[in-house]
Amino acid sequence: MLRPKPPRPNMPRLIASALALMAAILGGHPGPAAAEPAPAIVNPAIANHALAMHGEPALPADFQALPYVNPDAPKGGRLVQGVVGTFDSLNPLIVRGTPAAGIRSYVVESLLARNLDEPFTLYGLLAQSVETDAERTFVAFTLDPRARFSDGRPVTPEDVVFSHRLLRDKGRPNHRTYYAKVKSADITGPRTVRFDLTGSDDRELPLILGLMPVLPRHAIDPETFDQTGLAPPLGSGPYVVADVRPGDSLTLRRNPDYWGRDLPINRGLYNFDEIRFDYYRDANTHFEAFKRGLYDVRFETDPGRWQTGYDFPAARDGRIVREAVSDGLPEPVTGFVFNLRRPLFADVRVRQALIELFDFEWLNASYYFGAYRRTGSFFQGSDLSALGRPASEAERRLLAPFADAIRPEVMDGTYAPPVSDGSGRDRDTLKRALDRLAAAGYRLDRGALRTKRGAPLAFEILVATKDQERLALAYARMAKRAGVLASVRLVDSVQYERRLQTYDFDMILNTWTPSLSPGNEQAFYFGSKAADVPGTRNYMGARNPAVDAMIEAVLAARDREALVVAARALDRALISGLYIIPLFHLPDIWLARWQTIGRPETVSLYGPLPETWWRVAP
Repeated sequence: MLRPKPPRPNMPRLIASALALMAAILGGHPGPAAAEPAPAIVNPAIANHALAMHGEPALPADFQALPYVNPDAPKGGRLVQGVVGTFDSLNPLIVRGTPAAGIRSYVVESLLARNLDEPFTLYGLLAQSVETDAERTFVAFTLDPRARFSDGRPVTPEDVVFSHRLLRDKGRPNHRTYYAKVKSADITGPRTVRFDLTGSDDRELPLILGLMPVLPRHAIDPETFDQTGLAPPLGSGPYVVADVRPGDSLTLRRNPDYWGRDLPINRGLYNFDEIRFDYYRDANTHFEAFKRGLYDVRFETDPGRWQTGYDFPAARDGRIVREAVSDGLPEPVTGFVFNLRRPLFADVRVRQALIELFDFEWLNASYYFGAYRRTGSFFQGSDLSALGRPASEAERRLLAPFADAIRPEVMDGTYAPPVSDGSGRDRDTLKRALDRLAAAGYRLDRGALRTKRGAPLAFEILVATKDQERLALAYARMAKRAGVLASVRLVDSVQYERRLQTYDFDMILNTWTPSLSPGNEQAFYFGSKAADVPGTRNYMGARNPAVDAMIEAVLAARDREALVVAARALDRALISGLYIIPLFHLPDIWLARWQTIGRPETVSLYGPLPETWWRVAP
């Protein structure tokens, strides 16, 4: 999925939806768990209304609403969102199947919820309070006595323990990795669960557990949890599944008895009586549907379409509002990803040459109206980025054991992605690429680069959309100038997702959306242990001790200053690994909405959020 600036409605869920449903006591439904004696607490702490990854929560215990909502937003009406693709499952928390949108966001809740005006701070939702110690060797949650599932049954500590065990055993790979770090989960009171984190060495783990979805023990069979299905899930959230049309649409309806509607964390959110996700097979059909008013809001990702495609009556007469909105996040990282599991890409000289052959300057001018900016960092546009910054002494100390893994130009801050003359025929760039390929053992023979044994330098770029196909074909033509044979294969979204899960590709287009508070997800994206586990986002198959060590440093950071040092060091290790052909991003979020949809004037750190919108009265 090529997204120059990914639609920000997905951002708040990057960690939350990556942390999903856990429920597995194998061998059938467990009976009611007896409360066990509380383990001795070595470092007692005070129960708080919120928990910050670094520093203190920005909002006091008596806050009335989040800063980016309209607390008095009108309720009612329907929001229709358009999605390109399909779905065959209503369980977003397992590897199998392609899940429908919205379940994790609107149906299933977690113990705590994010304030999206802070890098990573959580406030009470299902849990009324949270406590941990200075070393974060434990975390305890006390449930809100009002918390209920949509069938009216109370949310209990037994549900929390059940969810932890289920996702630890049968959830997605990231769930298993995170939740396996818990030494024990104990019910310590009528409404309290305590997680023993001794030995985890992971300061983010209390927050990850705070974002753990809580599932109803009485409504889930652990034996079948990891199977795909379209049975409506039971949750405690503001909406319930009202209608499912497989691969076509999903309709959610507001639960009139939602237990949390008056919580300050929810004030001004979830304003529509109904939310529907309509699915479209391709981007052109998706856009035409928006023009006809078949769905309400569109995050535009195509510069050409943004410049010229909105010349139709509804856009001209003001019924459609177009906005360029800024956020405070690092830029998305989009690139052609080398699958290092393929022997072809094991040679770093080959990867470096293929990076040289990508002509951003020509492509940006010829295809995209010059709208893009080149991406060179995995945290670009934030204080976490190493781009243009020489390594500090603290960074150098962290990286000292891995000095050979960091390129000198990356260490001294002079690195930048290759720049061409913009002609599409830059001879200097071509020569540099050919020199590197010659050093790797390739020679031009019958119009193609070949090894001494005659094997061509050839690979396939797997894509899932026409926009991706267009970009991949452009790159294939650039590579062909050097005798590189790159073919492009367009497959449907189901096959594409299946091949991603099993890393069955040579090269793909992918976007990672970085956080202002990077943590455990970095191991899921780039860690060595994730390289051979199906379903992770380590698509490149990176196995780099320097990257692993810097991820550990990120997780160990006690304050913002230490986090910045560790993140910049991680950035240097990732850039030096040459895992992707870095592409580009947009400087703003492009939002088009029918004027019947209102949104708050204040935009969160994470950009515009659908859960804050409302239907405007005619």
